[in-house]
Amino acid sequence: MVIKKGILNKLYIVVVLMALFFVVIIFRIFELQYIDGDKYRKLSLAKTHKNDTIFANRGNVYAADGNLLATSMSKFTIRMDVMSVKSGVFERNIRELSKSLSELLGKSADYYQKKLRDARKRKNRYLLIARNIGYNDYAKMKQFPIFKLGVYRGGFIAEQQTVRVHPIGKIAERTIGYDDYRGGAGIEGAFAKYMQGENGWRLKQKIAKGQWKPINDVNEKEPIDGHDVITTIDVNVQDIAHHALLKQMQNYEAEHGCAVVMEVKTGKIKAIANLGRTSKGTYYEKRNYAVWESHEPGSTFKLASLMAALEDKVADTSTVVDCEKGKIFINDRKVEDSKIGGYGKISLGRVFEVSSNVGIVKTIRKHYDKKPKKFIKRIKSFGLDQQTGVKIKGEGKPFIRTPDKNWSPIALEWMAWGYGISLTPLQTLAFYNAVANNGKLVKPYFVKELRIGNKVDKRFGTEVVKEKIASQTTLNKVRKVMENTVKKGTGKGIYSPNFSMAGKTGTAKKYIPRHKNSKGKMVGGYYSNSKYVASFAGFFPADEPRYSCIVVIHEPKKEKGYYGAQVAAPVFKEIAQKIYTTTPIDNQSVTDTITYSKIDKDYDEYYLKLKKYKTIMPRVLGMSGMDAVSLLENMGLKVKFTGMGKVVEQSVQNGIKISKGATIYLRLS
Repeated sequence: MVIKKGILNKLYIVVVLMALFFVVIIFRIFELQYIDGDKYRKLSLAKTHKNDTIFANRGNVYAADGNLLATSMSKFTIRMDVMSVKSGVFERNIRELSKSLSELLGKSADYYQKKLRDARKRKNRYLLIARNIGYNDYAKMKQFPIFKLGVYRGGFIAEQQTVRVHPIGKIAERTIGYDDYRGGAGIEGAFAKYMQGENGWRLKQKIAKGQWKPINDVNEKEPIDGHDVITTIDVNVQDIAHHALLKQMQNYEAEHGCAVVMEVKTGKIKAIANLGRTSKGTYYEKRNYAVWESHEPGSTFKLASLMAALEDKVADTSTVVDCEKGKIFINDRKVEDSKIGGYGKISLGRVFEVSSNVGIVKTIRKHYDKKPKKFIKRIKSFGLDQQTGVKIKGEGKPFIRTPDKNWSPIALEWMAWGYGISLTPLQTLAFYNAVANNGKLVKPYFVKELRIGNKVDKRFGTEVVKEKIASQTTLNKVRKVMENTVKKGTGKGIYSPNFSMAGKTGTAKKYIPRHKNSKGKMVGGYYSNSKYVASFAGFFPADEPRYSCIVVIHEPKKEKGYYGAQVAAPVFKEIAQKIYTTTPIDNQSVTDTITYSKIDKDYDEYYLKLKKYKTIMPRVLGMSGMDAVSLLENMGLKVKFTGMGKVVEQSVQNGIKISKGATIYLRLS
């Protein structure tokens, strides 16, 4: 009886425990379903569902004529999971796969066969095959033996990334810029918020083998593509400026330099080239020197000094100045002319034309020595103390000394000939452009439109900073002496009777800041006797200016030459000359006849070819791209080209008869 009672007690305990267990289960089910249900449903969805980002297309950058300057392109890295391929499949197809890889990627078939077999021995599941291949090559590789079996049976792994490319090469690369891990620079950096667009997303569900499948046929949120940027850059003018600058820098083994071409009336930048030298002696778009680098301009600043004297009516271009024997001392500091023996007594206009340092310094000293603030005020009235405000990050700040700060006993006199102040090339050009534009100071700009598709979303136009920087009388006088500078002054080496130019040469010793020498000893700042900055700024045509241009070249090799007239001015001439010949300017005696041969010896052959080859295809191999295009278009042919530089391939062989209107394809180096 006692045993039976004990068994019943144990049974009761078991029943009670089971009842409690079921109560707990029911409560837990209730808790999971109703109290914490939302929480766990979300966790479940998080593991089996995801929002897959659909990246928006970044906007493109276009030249003014529609040429594509920058765009996004898909690139692929191809890898292989060699262990996912069955042994039989691997052995039967490895030779054909290796052969296909060899034909596409260049290395031998034996190389790829050994690479694949070694990877299989090491059980490599992530073997690198190729990096940065384009879509067409990616599509071909997908159809190769073994690879065409896919990810799980063929081990084909493709990783896609989007990269920014410049379809027409390196021209204006620093101005086009970038917006990536390096930061934001140039046009891409300045307009990043417009160009990046807005990403979309699509809901996907996890299925077998870790794959993700879209739940719906449509995106939950469609991506919005970024704005396209339409620049003011003219590809033809850019090509001209780039190669003219490059050739001269190579000739003089210069350290770096820039050239900028601006449309006088509007302020549109039509071309901007910035080239820096590598350790191997080659050149590339290293920095945007034209916008960023503030430096002492030297004699190109004499235009501001002359205009100050004319505006304040303390002197005229006819005022006689005694330049003595080309050498004077001010507070024990020497001011010297490049001409041995000096210029003697000449007019102030002639002082400017021959770039007499003594003449301009004596003029400014005579009339402003006791009133330096008056001179500074006048200089500032020309806008030379202000940044241009161009929409590119990193514009250098101008530096103009004032009697209240950073002044010295020789500050005024040194400023008169372009020392002790700093300006960027673009700031100097904006000033020269205002002189060409009858005194109207306009803001330089690189971008004219932002578009979404074919719709203009935002338009940029000419922005007038100041209606008149000087009187018309002053402007007329300085424009005349600038024209004479090219005709019979320091710029006479680039004079041509066939087209008119006006401008001013500049040569400045480079200031070397305080630094440690090779022995570790601190050396005070000084002006170098071996490093110079050569420049030329001006406009063309001289009577009705259409373009202004500045060329600045730093540290040309002294033994080869360093004067602005010798180093920078020829670049200006070549730019002007080629713009004339490819885009004739109104009111100039420019025709499509053999008279062009008078312009320059280099162009004799060009126009002889034009006359000879009216119905026969000429040989353009080796010619510069712009020369070849100009020659063929003047024959009535249509030209399409890829690349930049010299012609390395032409679609129609020379000597073949060809009719007007035919299309010629050129490939440039």
